Amino acid sequence: MRIALVVGSAVATAKEPRLTGLKLLLVRDADQAGTPREAPYVAADTIGAGVGELVLVAQGSAARQTDPTRDRPIDAAIMGIIDSLESDGQITFRKS
Repeated sequence: MRIALVVGSAVATAKEPRLTGLKLLLVRDADQAGTPREAPYVAADTIGAGVGELVLVAQGSAARQTDPTRDRPIDAAIMGIIDSLESDGQITFRKS
């Protein structure tokens, strides 16, 4: 899984029918402090995340292992909202 920051949303009215009903969010991979580091990409939201939240993203076949994403044509899915991160005994991120 990857750490990512939710930076926006994606709306597609014309899409593959199996994507209907999935909330699509724009995320950027982030470091342990929550600072975005990479170009944005779209991830299917399985848990109700929102803009500004630090999340866990599964990619590839692992992204299709949840009930909402099973057998759907996705490559990235938000699997969790991070409350805090600890690295080398130091808290690097805490949700406010």
